Amino acid sequence: MFSKKDLWLLIWPLIIERFLAITVGIVDIIMVGTLGEAAVSGVSLVDQIFIMIEQIFAALATGGAVVCSQYIGKKDLTMAGKTAKQLIYSIVFLSIAIMIIGFIGRQRLLSLIFGVVENDVMENALTYFFYMLIGLPSVALYNGCAALFRAQGNSKVSMLTAVLVNIINVTGNAIMLFVMKRGVEGVAIPTFIARSFAAILLLYLLSKNPTSKKENIKNIINIQGITKVNIDFVLIKRILQVGIPAGIENSIFQIGKILVLSLIATFGTASIAANAAANTIASFGVMSASAIGVSMLTIVGQCIGAGRPDDAQHYTNKLLKVAYASLWIINIPILIFLKPIIRLYNLSLEASFIAWQMLMSHGLVCLIVWPLSFSLPNALRAANDGKFTMVTSIVSMWTVRIGLSYVLARLTNLGALSVWVAMMVDWVVRSIFFGIRFKSGKWKTKHLI
Repeated sequence: MFSKKDLWLLIWPLIIERFLAITVGIVDIIMVGTLGEAAVSGVSLVDQIFIMIEQIFAALATGGAVVCSQYIGKKDLTMAGKTAKQLIYSIVFLSIAIMIIGFIGRQRLLSLIFGVVENDVMENALTYFFYMLIGLPSVALYNGCAALFRAQGNSKVSMLTAVLVNIINVTGNAIMLFVMKRGVEGVAIPTFIARSFAAILLLYLLSKNPTSKKENIKNIINIQGITKVNIDFVLIKRILQVGIPAGIENSIFQIGKILVLSLIATFGTASIAANAAANTIASFGVMSASAIGVSMLTIVGQCIGAGRPDDAQHYTNKLLKVAYASLWIINIPILIFLKPIIRLYNLSLEASFIAWQMLMSHGLVCLIVWPLSFSLPNALRAANDGKFTMVTSIVSMWTVRIGLSYVLARLTNLGALSVWVAMMVDWVVRSIFFGIRFKSGKWKTKHLI
């Protein structure tokens, strides 16, 4: 169903898009840092909330993308277009509901989650939260539309849009912070403008894409007439069948990350700084395998929709090999030049050593198990086996990653490294269960459309 060229054209824009997301995140942190520690703290607190919210939108977008991919594989382009419309209706409605709830109780919400913080930190957090809430529907729509383009196999559009978003965002931040001398709103407003522009652009492109009479997966989802709202609860239910397990899994994962971060904080400032730097560098190490995992949603979804589960298995195996190869190509140089890379963060000697321990162990273990733990589950989700991935991930997260972190922290002298050791054990456990599930073939029997 897919040539090597098709796979390459789908995957490389996803890698570039993931690279842009990581690098722009770093630039944003540097720019916010010019406003002082209170601004950095306020923005970081709110970002933790918005990461969780965006995971909900991403999960819903995943559900829509999987259903659309299966209809595309089945050659039922009419239903693919109808599903796309239902995804857009659902994601916009949900974002507006969350936005209203956020406006009503944003101060109580921040106090509930983060407790008592200094007044200037809370003031910055409330300001940043306000502007981010305004842009929430745009963020949701952007996620949904980008997922629909990927479902068609056209990841280049979402990549180019991401480039545009990042240019507007960084340029806007620079103007508002350094020229107009605005506070944290100078970071939030350009993000809102960039995402809104991107959402409108992607929606326009989808509405102008005519249904192709040829078998060209780059131009086949049609949402013309979307303004004539017609809710189809059957299609929404199918989207939620995939989206809800993914959303629960992602949300629990983020909550778990916050819990282990609180454990790392008990080991002191050096450990906090080392963990922050190590997470950034580690993100570069797995960005290609992560992008390949996203491509599995499209490829496996279309194979399943076409009634060709054996092809889905074939392409999954093929993409896993590519993911492993990309990990080795990227991580070996990182491991070789790890100490010079860490020095770029100007950490103390203690923090640098802790970061080196974290990244050396991370790099070596991810070469062996990361794709099985994180790329492979997307193949299962694309075949509507999301409940299995959800249960496995949640159980492993709470019993291994979180539970073992606290056990190792209490019983060993590993310090903050105990969290990273537990994380890697979690990878191994997840990879075993996902590998067994994939090999069993039970995922091939889960019908969605």
